[in-house]
Amino acid sequence: MLYPARFGNDPLFPKATDFEVVYKDEKTGKGVISYRAFKRGEIIARMSGEVISDIRQHTLQISEDKHLYDVYFSGYFLHSCSPNISLDMDKMTVTALKDIKANTYLYMDYAETEDHLFKQFPCSCGSKNCRGWVAGKKDMHPAMLEPLAIAANQ
Repeated sequence: MLYPARFGNDPLFPKATDFEVVYKDEKTGKGVISYRAFKRGEIIARMSGEVISDIRQHTLQISEDKHLYDVYFSGYFLHSCSPNISLDMDKMTVTALKDIKANTYLYMDYAETEDHLFKQFPCSCGSKNCRGWVAGKKDMHPAMLEPLAIAANQ
């Protein structure tokens, strides 16, 4: 398990044989790589961590005033405007949005879960629907959210 024993023993928790937080490069920093393949629609893991009230680096928004602080797994998902995973913050699950090959980094769209980011930054994902800027959904122009809405309905 990537999570310490104090988080429990959920069989959906990410296993060290399947995932690893690794240093990708100087620009990106660390990310989560999947060592196994997943099919589109498959639940790939359950998230855990400390529930806190403030936004930090490596948190994911659960509700308006609750954030999941996870420095073991989900806090290191990389951003892409064309993500390969989706997060359900009610069920705390991670689902494959498309087929994911082994040895692939996991990419989420930060605007999927975040109203506001700890820190906004220029996007360099390179996808054809790249918005050029990574921000929370309440900090973006509505037109910038259209690709996110389309992806959520696929």
